[in-house]
Amino acid sequence: MSLSVRVITFPGGLQAAPEGDRELSEKDRLLELLKERALEIRPVVLSSGKKSDYYMDCKRVTLSPEGAYLTGKLMMQMIQPDVRAVAGLTLGADPIVSAVSLLSYQEGRNLAGLIVRKEPKKHGTMSYVEGPALPQGSAVAVVEDVVTSGASLLRAIERIEAAGYRPVQALAIVDRQEGGREAIKERGFDLQALFARRDLGLDRE
Repeated sequence: MSLSVRVITFPGGLQAAPEGDRELSEKDRLLELLKERALEIRPVVLSSGKKSDYYMDCKRVTLSPEGAYLTGKLMMQMIQPDVRAVAGLTLGADPIVSAVSLLSYQEGRNLAGLIVRKEPKKHGTMSYVEGPALPQGSAVAVVEDVVTSGASLLRAIERIEAAGYRPVQALAIVDRQEGGREAIKERGFDLQALFARRDLGLDRE
């Protein structure tokens, strides 16, 4: 039985996809990948300490070639024109930062990537922030893969500020809708997320 395929052109190569995928937008395709590869329906204790009936491991998507491309492209479309860099707390934000920075170069935006450590460097600069040195006061978009309480994103914002930069946006792939948006709002930022719990088909009862 023959299978009709189409060819999708991505930077660095070609990929064949079933004809049935034709109508998927890039955002729909990323959501499909998250549901297929990152979503686990099972009891789990999150890093925030909260119990949940599902778990999202976005790195299973953001560290794949297609997932990295889609995440980087969709995130970059959300970033304000005045932003000079994208930053996030290791480890969940690392592939997002790298993908956005790489694709920004291809599109002429040249956004630097900044990785925020959980602990300061033990030697040399003793810094919390790794990446190219930028002018003081540079505008930075801070990213995270999944927002629950908002603690990781807020920690990254604090350390970017302490490094002398100016956080101007808080971005995420998934908002679990469990208080993180409100906590981030209290700090003066409006969380912008590509997807929310309802998009995963996990509407609250």
